[in-house]
Amino acid sequence: MKIVVDDLSGPQIARFLAEHVRQMRSLTPLESKHALDLDGLRRPEVTFWSAREGDAVVGCGAITRLDPRHAELKSMRTAPTRTRSGVASRLLEHILTEAKRLGFTRLSLETGAADFFLPARKLYAKFGFDYCEPFADYKPDPNSVFMTRVL
Repeated sequence: MKIVVDDLSGPQIARFLAEHVRQMRSLTPLESKHALDLDGLRRPEVTFWSAREGDAVVGCGAITRLDPRHAELKSMRTAPTRTRSGVASRLLEHILTEAKRLGFTRLSLETGAADFFLPARKLYAKFGFDYCEPFADYKPDPNSVFMTRVL
């Protein structure tokens, strides 16, 4: 598996992310959906990585700069055919390393509170994320869970 910064110009990553947004909309009420679409991920404060095996996209993740020391983890997704195969762990480890290299000292995230998101919450806890209050522009939401960790 190769993890690379992705400029989001290819049709494969566009399809992969469109499926991500569709899935999140099917699981989460619209007012609680925080997944970024392609335009949101192309903003200058976002760094986006794709994980690939050959030509296939098997995962992705991004960070959004909130301030010079604090970033938010966004758009973590593993291809449905590759869940629980180590893709997310390798991708998250890579993103944590890159976030430190970029000078961030804190990484926070929002994920779903529903059972569907339990594997993600367990992954984040395994990597040292602790539950926290809403950060940045987020508000308390029964459909959201907030986590953070010092880098």
